[in-house]
Amino acid sequence: MAAACYPRTMLRTLLFFLLTALAATAVWAAPGDAAVKQAQQAYAARKLPELERAARKIPADHVLTPYVEYWRLMLERRTDDGRIKDFLARYPGSRLAEILRADWLKSLGAREAWPVLLAEYPRLAKPDVALQCYAYRAEWAQGNRSHEREAVSLWFTGRDMPSTCTPLFTQLIAAGLIGGEDLWRRFRLALEAGNLNVARAVATLLPEAQRPSAALLDQAARDPARVLNAGGLDPARRGDREIMLYAFDQLARRDSAQAEQALGKWASQLNPLDLRAAWARLATWAARRHETVALEWFKQAGDVAVSDYQREWWTRAALRAGDWKAAQQAMGNMRDDVREQPVWRYWRARALQASGKHPAANAIFLALSRDYGYYSQLAQEELGPVMQAPVAKVKTGGDDVEAIARQPGIARAVALYGLGLRDDARQEWNWTIRDFSDPQLLAAAELARRMEWYDSAINTAERTRELHDFELRFLTPYRELARQAARENGIDEAWVYGLMRQESRFVNVAQSSVGASGLMQIMPATARWIAQRLGFKRFHVGEMHDPARNIQFGAYYLKHVQTMLDGSPVLATAAYNAGPGRAQRWRDARPMEAAIYIESIPFAETRDYVKKVMSNAMHYAERFGQPSVLLKDRLGVVPPRAMPVTPTPDPDTSLEVERPDD
Repeated sequence: MAAACYPRTMLRTLLFFLLTALAATAVWAAPGDAAVKQAQQAYAARKLPELERAARKIPADHVLTPYVEYWRLMLERRTDDGRIKDFLARYPGSRLAEILRADWLKSLGAREAWPVLLAEYPRLAKPDVALQCYAYRAEWAQGNRSHEREAVSLWFTGRDMPSTCTPLFTQLIAAGLIGGEDLWRRFRLALEAGNLNVARAVATLLPEAQRPSAALLDQAARDPARVLNAGGLDPARRGDREIMLYAFDQLARRDSAQAEQALGKWASQLNPLDLRAAWARLATWAARRHETVALEWFKQAGDVAVSDYQREWWTRAALRAGDWKAAQQAMGNMRDDVREQPVWRYWRARALQASGKHPAANAIFLALSRDYGYYSQLAQEELGPVMQAPVAKVKTGGDDVEAIARQPGIARAVALYGLGLRDDARQEWNWTIRDFSDPQLLAAAELARRMEWYDSAINTAERTRELHDFELRFLTPYRELARQAARENGIDEAWVYGLMRQESRFVNVAQSSVGASGLMQIMPATARWIAQRLGFKRFHVGEMHDPARNIQFGAYYLKHVQTMLDGSPVLATAAYNAGPGRAQRWRDARPMEAAIYIESIPFAETRDYVKKVMSNAMHYAERFGQPSVLLKDRLGVVPPRAMPVTPTPDPDTSLEVERPDD
């Protein structure tokens, strides 16, 4: 954290601004603010002369002087090592120092200035992958190979890697540290992740005699059935076998029956391991479509050919089938770090419970119940009314909040926020609070709440480890608007808040990458449809930034999809995120425990969304003094699939297919 000090008069002005809770959009009329804004705009436009003119109007002791200096440095000469060192010395530990050091290190790496890079690299708090590759290359150049294993581990991903890693990988391959099987492994990882560009690049490193055909690979992506039926693949060649497995995967993504038929034709020509791998791919797509054949195909795959991602879907298929033994087996073969995630700890305990092993199940439930999230709530309910350690709650105010406001990083974040530079403000804030104690976090969260900076208030309060303030974690702005909208539509106010908190963290100007806007993140097409249903003759989608209108429309839509989907709040929540058509398709022909329905939602985003909304609703119900209801009861049972639903605009049609690397 920077050690800069600010005059008492300026701090009093700052504190007055903070603690009188002015609206976040208000202008803080401190000397030089307008010039800081002009400097930022000049920096964004890459106009150094305009930045210089604005900088001359800014007092030297302005809280955002470090930003102005940083902007100037970035536009002048990034490779001026002396000026960079001077900036780093004057603002040690600051967010800007971290950013500048990372940028400088990349410049040093590009120049192969290895001694300086190795001296500065340890001072970086959070190096990205590009810098890790530079650091390993620098060590290699100095004759230090102590991190060979860590360097090699970067290779094993299906994702794109920074270009700075290419020379490192070339060195590792030349030294024999990345061998032939490692090349094939990454080729397969890339295809499993749907990353054809990486697969093509890796293929060029393979022996020419075994190298997969680029034309066949592209065709397998476009028309896998044609590739599998044309007879042009030779299972004796490794490259052709890999294309074949990829084609099975792509065909299974489209149609299980066709994929099974194609695999039947080739089964006798595949070695046992590749045959099992093919069955695993077919089984995973079938499980994602909730086809009952998935479990049988997973059995044919056998655990040796199944990845952890596939084991997760094996478990989900078993849960939907009510086969607790198969679920327990699939989870038991997961890697330790995967199996110890809350989701699989909870379902492992449920499987043990179903097999009559109650003491073992309760031990897992008890350990899991010591938190406050979705699985912890469900675990607590499985244990029943047992004695638990009381939650340590604390309220902050007065001197604590004022002390936090005086911290240079917090002061900078507040000033940036006041000038409308929300992204910089958020990053400055998050950097500053990263090592805060629980009391400091709560004081910072309270400060953000007073400023009506609701998302930062919530995110900061959620970081506490032992001391908690659930009123800060579960804020209730716009209470009268939400209460009225919930009452008008006959839905639970706690549910509305649970959804609104997840959608926007109460940021009224929130805008998603696909155009959803406002507190309840309503898509333009959905907003127009709702306006028509409600009889609005004149409506513009810009009205979705009006809190009253947004909450009114969001609550109406939530009630609408709940009615369409047999009154189930879980189905309605899934529909709000992924569309009613999808929520309907994910149902079964028989009633299903809602927690199992949620767990088997094919989209990771929607799966996580529904869990968080329903968990949030529990906390809000407690805040609102509603009668106590178990989360399991709130989730309820998902009724069997009914007739197709009436077409309704989907709030978000941008969801991508979940991949193993997601």
